[in-house]
Amino acid sequence: MNLTGKRVAVLGAGRSGRAAADLALHHGGDVVVYDAGPEEVFDGLRSLVRCHPLATEETGKACIADVVVISPGIETGGQFASSFAKGAGEFIGETEFASRYFDGLVIGITGTNGKTTTTELVQRMMEVGGKSCEACGNYGRPLSDVVIEANPPEAVSLELSSFQLETIRTFRPDVAVWLNFSPDHMDRYRSVDEYREAKLRIFKNQREDDAAVVRFGEEVGKVSASRISFSATESDADYALHGSEILCQGAKILDLGETRLRGLHNAENVMAALAAVEAVNIMPKAALAGLEEYAPPLHRCELVRTLDGVEYINDSKATNLHALEAAIRSQSRPTVLIAGGKEKGLDYTPLLPALEGRVSQIVVFGEIRSSLLDTFSPAVRTVNAESLKEAVQYAREASEPGGTVLFSPGTSSFDMFSGYEERGDTYRKIVHALK
Repeated sequence: MNLTGKRVAVLGAGRSGRAAADLALHHGGDVVVYDAGPEEVFDGLRSLVRCHPLATEETGKACIADVVVISPGIETGGQFASSFAKGAGEFIGETEFASRYFDGLVIGITGTNGKTTTTELVQRMMEVGGKSCEACGNYGRPLSDVVIEANPPEAVSLELSSFQLETIRTFRPDVAVWLNFSPDHMDRYRSVDEYREAKLRIFKNQREDDAAVVRFGEEVGKVSASRISFSATESDADYALHGSEILCQGAKILDLGETRLRGLHNAENVMAALAAVEAVNIMPKAALAGLEEYAPPLHRCELVRTLDGVEYINDSKATNLHALEAAIRSQSRPTVLIAGGKEKGLDYTPLLPALEGRVSQIVVFGEIRSSLLDTFSPAVRTVNAESLKEAVQYAREASEPGGTVLFSPGTSSFDMFSGYEERGDTYRKIVHALK
């Protein structure tokens, strides 16, 4: 994609937008970055990149560009983005843009939950299997950052959100991984079907010689690629779980009890990663070496400390119902749950069956606390907290030796924090301060 003499408009001065601007400049583009924020949001951008602060819909209507590259955090169908699309020769996202400059293997990973862990596992397995691989995309660095390197890796383990998949055109992963699906981001999508359709685009351009790794029983429609299934609950899957053992076509591959990963959700993450790397000829024996000493990422069922016989778990990354349910089902000890955060319009009543016999008390906090209180109270004793610190204190008082305090919010954090990382870090500090 030769950009010499072409005008490239980049929407958003965040991490993805900056990376796209650098890549466009590298390939000869005349680059302008637009952002609705003030001049300060452009600090650190290259001097050859022109900046347009305080951009509005009127700015977009006046913009004529050969290519408009939109950052995933900007709503594709919103009025701001749409105003720029009218004068665009091509309107694409950062992932699509960057993929046109990468010739290596692409393992694309999507799903409502488990993407980050699986992305990390794939990267490790590829590396120990002999192929240089970068974990990137919605995880870590934007793809544009990776492809601009003087010596790019042989492969990328690419975490893909629905926001990134909305704007692909020609992007084609050699392996597409579909982990799971449950309603999320209803503050951005008009319906669950619209959210699903965005994610399903990961299979859009695949061919027969590609691979599609799909959780057994998931409805993904017709897929052109060779399909490989996995499941921690269904024995008919290509990769299945028997006790703590992962089987492939009935043959034992791994005993999960010998790793630091626990729970059905992590078993499926491992299966999906194994299937993905084997599809590009990394054999199981080599791939399994990538699991040695691997620990789940921070904020994902992370053991913070054990105090008075009670385990305190940080699962701040649980930003939706499915992740919260997975965290609850993965616990084997009596559990006090802390949940709450931003109101995203999700219905939490489907969670009630999972609470029975597992959760002894729930502490709710944040913008959604009143709604959660109404939903959970008929099934489990539920307490309302004014802050996360107060929630931890209530949970401590309700827990007993041999139990667990599980911080798994079940929604996003933007009512009180800058992201799930700050929320998880805050929880960790509060727990470590307990005496």
